[in-house]
Amino acid sequence: MTPPHLTDLPIRALTAGDLRRCADLSEDRGWPREEHKWRLLLTAGTGYGIDAPDGQGLAAACVVTRYGLTPDEPELAAIGMVLVADRYARQGLGRHLMRHLCDDVLRGVPLTLHATAYGRPLYEELGFDTTGRAEMLRGTFRREEAPDTSDGSRVRPATAEDLPRILRLDAETFGTDRTHMITRLPAFADRLVVAEDADGTLTGYAAAWPNMETHVIGPLIARDAGTAQALVTALAADTDRPLRTDVDVRHEGLLDWLKERGLQSVAFNAVMTRGIPGPPGDWTRRWAPLTVAAG
Repeated sequence: MTPPHLTDLPIRALTAGDLRRCADLSEDRGWPREEHKWRLLLTAGTGYGIDAPDGQGLAAACVVTRYGLTPDEPELAAIGMVLVADRYARQGLGRHLMRHLCDDVLRGVPLTLHATAYGRPLYEELGFDTTGRAEMLRGTFRREEAPDTSDGSRVRPATAEDLPRILRLDAETFGTDRTHMITRLPAFADRLVVAEDADGTLTGYAAAWPNMETHVIGPLIARDAGTAQALVTALAADTDRPLRTDVDVRHEGLLDWLKERGLQSVAFNAVMTRGIPGPPGDWTRRWAPLTVAAG
């Protein structure tokens, strides 16, 4: 039986000072430490955790990233990095933490998350529905000639002057404002590039950020498949690390193209939502998220 005291443990907000504890928890569950990603999530979002009763770090943790123009009344919230220490697994702590978030902290807020097969039953119990799928790819990108973008777009490094246009395109495509996340990209990512057509109209943007031994491609926002391919090609040209990305499975052409160039399928995640029929915005231009942990 579940020890009653475990699910009575208080849930507290995490801070940047909890970074090492979060990374330790990831490592405890066999995940990479991903300290660079944890730092972003804990500063752009809000972490929630349960201190381990044995005094050894965190017993459970997750991160919530709120989106919209008013943080106190978000239009959407993404839940990610839901972890329970191995020694406390299967004792109700994950359910305790998620119920607190969904029914108290985020009551009435539309929610989204990416779920593994292991976590999906709990999220279904909490009222989430599967509304999509994403395929994780990883591998060494085989460089070839940059693809024809079909609309004449050219890809170049982003500058500070591009940021207002990136924010407008991102809000239109993502479906809500995430200025607090996107404005961190220049410092968070190793490379940020934009695509624009002959008259200077922004047709896409993408970033490559370091995660352990890989570079993650995300966000990847593009008007069409050719532009998405050109953005990936430009980012891959400046790294010797393997690439990793998570692509909406409806983008079959991009998935095939990436696999032809050396990336391999690693896993599938279910895209789940609660309170809305699916993620907002325009999925046809949203090819890969910044990170599945932030929606």
